[in-house]
Amino acid sequence: MPRLIVVLGDQLSPALASLQQLLPDDIIMLAEVGQEASYVKHHKHKIILLFSAMRHFAATLQQQGYQVCYIKYGDIAEIISMTDAVLHVLAQHPAVTTVIITECGEYRLQQEILSWQQLLTVPVTILGDDRFICDLARFARWAKGKKQLRMEYFYRDMRRYTGLLMQGDKPEGGKWNYDSDNRKAWPEQQQPDAPLSFAPDAITAEVAELVQQQFAANMGRSDNFSYAVTGKEARAAFLHFVKQQLPQFGDYQDAMRLEQPFLQHSICSAYLNCGLLDVRWMCNKVQQAYQQGLVPLNAAEGFIRQLIGWREYVRGLYWLKMPAYKQNNFLHAERALPGYYWHGNTSMRCMQQAIKSTIDHAYSHHIQRLMITGNFALLAGLSVDEMTDWYLAVYADAYEWVELPNTLGMALFADGGMLASKPYAASGAYINRMSNYCKHCSYNVKNITGQDACPFNALYWDFLQRNQQRLSANPRLALAYANWHKRSDEDKAHILAKAAQTLDTLEQL
Repeated sequence: MPRLIVVLGDQLSPALASLQQLLPDDIIMLAEVGQEASYVKHHKHKIILLFSAMRHFAATLQQQGYQVCYIKYGDIAEIISMTDAVLHVLAQHPAVTTVIITECGEYRLQQEILSWQQLLTVPVTILGDDRFICDLARFARWAKGKKQLRMEYFYRDMRRYTGLLMQGDKPEGGKWNYDSDNRKAWPEQQQPDAPLSFAPDAITAEVAELVQQQFAANMGRSDNFSYAVTGKEARAAFLHFVKQQLPQFGDYQDAMRLEQPFLQHSICSAYLNCGLLDVRWMCNKVQQAYQQGLVPLNAAEGFIRQLIGWREYVRGLYWLKMPAYKQNNFLHAERALPGYYWHGNTSMRCMQQAIKSTIDHAYSHHIQRLMITGNFALLAGLSVDEMTDWYLAVYADAYEWVELPNTLGMALFADGGMLASKPYAASGAYINRMSNYCKHCSYNVKNITGQDACPFNALYWDFLQRNQQRLSANPRLALAYANWHKRSDEDKAHILAKAAQTLDTLEQL
């Protein structure tokens, strides 16, 4: 008797738990549904990536002899949600005895899947997602009893658990973390190595045309898509990164450069998060490159930390704290998002560069997200709900489990320090140190007040002042508050007046 195996758009991996014990009669369902394509205004590239990758994945399964029921976007008008798709397939195949699905990555959709257990007339089996190294029960055990859930200590536990970059029970090189060696500015005359890109095939071209027709108002263009859409392409893209870009990734992973959206970054998070790449395989390839002397330790450690440290940590935190986590707004940030977050037309060169990259590629790297668009939102007190929706919508690698803790917790400090030990607030000086944006900006990064002053500067001090009651006890902000209190009352008044003017004219910056 057949079973119905439901595969979601971010589960495009042959190693998926629900695909591991396929029987000859089983039916595999993939569906492009309107609810998932539009619950936020997804970037065109994200929709093209997922629809095309889903179609390629389904075709591979069919070539391997499996029975696949594939529902294309708009082909059946009454199918809007995943529930609709499952009900439709069950009606077409009344002999199905059970529905099997691997747990999904977003709380919202997981609640819908849980409702199937009462809604459907056949049993529903939900399997754990073992594509992740740390399952949710293990994370909960790690977190139990801890007053602070700091990523660094979780990361060390994951290093011991995986054995990655370990010498017995000691970390390779004697240090757990080489973050202090990952903060160099990009050399003036050096050209970065571009990530591997791919020309759209017939399937991708068909999807791009669909997306242009159905999602014309969404961010981005449909005619410049160049992401990998198969596991084979994604693996080639990652191996290219390991060979060409990883050797310098460590030194320059925090750097930013005018008209260089990628520098030495892999852009493979989009492939990993939808299932085209496997995290263990990626980490092993990086470790092998280090062991063979092809990349330095700070590059290998910095990359592996992002995967088994941050990525696994934020997923665990998300599922441990949801749904209440999404309601956090510790700093009471509620100001509306300026329009340039969507169109990029601003005189602030750093913001223009980060948003332009987002519009063009559905991508900007982690420092642009944290210390440019995120930092500006933090300083200006932009709406937490609007910002988390924006980050979820505009990036090809964004799913709520990874986006929400990184945005709400790390960038916006809206969880009050559950994730980050301090707000990642910075003036224009940080941006000037890590990029050449300020040299090409109409604002003067050295000025706090005056007509041409960098907006980040007055907003930085205003952020500290207006949140003093909530933040002044934070030991990591002691020096910043000491410097603020040293200023004269007249100086403070000028700075706060400039900040107020800046906030009143956000749309015109």
